[in-house]
Amino acid sequence: MSTERKATLTITGEAPVQFPILSPTHGNDCVDIRALGGNTDRFAYDSGFESTASCKSRITFIDGAKGELLYRGYPIEQLTEHCNFLEVAYLLKNGELPTAEQNARFAATITKHTSVHNQMVSFYHGFRRDAHSMPVMVGLVGALSAFHREAADFSDVEQRSLTIDRIIAKMPTLAAMAFNYTRGHPPVSPRADLDYAANFVHMMFSNPAEKFVLNPVLMRAFDRLLILHADHAQDASTSTVRMAGSSGANPFACISAAIACLSGPEHGGASEACLAMLEKVGDVTRVAEMISRSRIESDRSKVTGFGLYVYKNFDPRAKLMRKLCTDVLTELGLQNDPLFALAIELDRIALEDPYFVEKKLYPNIDFYSGILQKALGLPSSMFACIVAVARTAGWMAQWEEMRADPEYKIARPRQLYTGVARRNVPALSQR
Repeated sequence: MSTERKATLTITGEAPVQFPILSPTHGNDCVDIRALGGNTDRFAYDSGFESTASCKSRITFIDGAKGELLYRGYPIEQLTEHCNFLEVAYLLKNGELPTAEQNARFAATITKHTSVHNQMVSFYHGFRRDAHSMPVMVGLVGALSAFHREAADFSDVEQRSLTIDRIIAKMPTLAAMAFNYTRGHPPVSPRADLDYAANFVHMMFSNPAEKFVLNPVLMRAFDRLLILHADHAQDASTSTVRMAGSSGANPFACISAAIACLSGPEHGGASEACLAMLEKVGDVTRVAEMISRSRIESDRSKVTGFGLYVYKNFDPRAKLMRKLCTDVLTELGLQNDPLFALAIELDRIALEDPYFVEKKLYPNIDFYSGILQKALGLPSSMFACIVAVARTAGWMAQWEEMRADPEYKIARPRQLYTGVARRNVPALSQR
């Protein structure tokens, strides 16, 4: 990865210092400044880590200029077309797509571990019935470590692998139980005869008094929804997993921390905000007014779901999500749904508006995700929770990669202190 090229730091009055330049498989070269502090007694300042590579990773690559997303080298478009979620989870974890035999064995392992300890049910009763699903999930996933204390031993590769499988398997069960708890419904046990996505939907929506019928079109759409959210490189929640994991925290605690990060409105709460925006606009006749107001500095936040920092071009997931919306709404006979019609019109006008074109504010995945999930019967309070279930596959792959990295060490960002200079404490009478 190192090259013979060097970057030279020149500070007036001091000898130049050289740093290696690292070249990736895809993307931008990186200046290796790990020796900066030792060689210069200085640190780099990078608020938000916008120009800092915090790790080396082989898992996910994003080309924001091209609008490209790759999982282990495979384009997201091909994965959603040819794979199911568990195949993608296997890919993220192991680096290669599974063979038929590996896929069957992995699916059987996941199915085996979908159930949670019966005492976990008691945890739900400690939350209000109207609690948002995300803080509930933060507590529940963190509590899993009390039931799987062996997960704290990272020295055994097989034990780490089993822990990853357990977390991926149990996340839909916990999320479905949280969903049913807020509705006053009893928890629904997982079924061994259903695949991952179908079992998740079954645990959320089945009624013991009625026969549960799975619609293949809706199940495939839900499965693709999970694939689209499975990983997104070093975003805030993934970086949280690595930050927490670097301390040696157990993986359940790391995922709990990531869910807490994901719950923020700037991260996993974005699709919920997009749906709320569309519902507030209410009618296509108000779209032009809304676009016009968005040019006013104080009103720009009113148009959510457009633009994403990492993509300077179209979010590839947004194109796929729009197609899923069309398929699901057509299957349900809701192709004339007012919110979807509003979204399409907002999409069209925004892409023709000079301000949006200049700023490259294209619709992102959250813009259509809320409409899709609402059509599937999910309340907005569950949107981020669905992302958390899907993203666990990526989070755990990132955690394992971090643990296996020979350069792994506890994360310790530096700071640029701007507070009061050193001073002495005055006597009480002089304060």
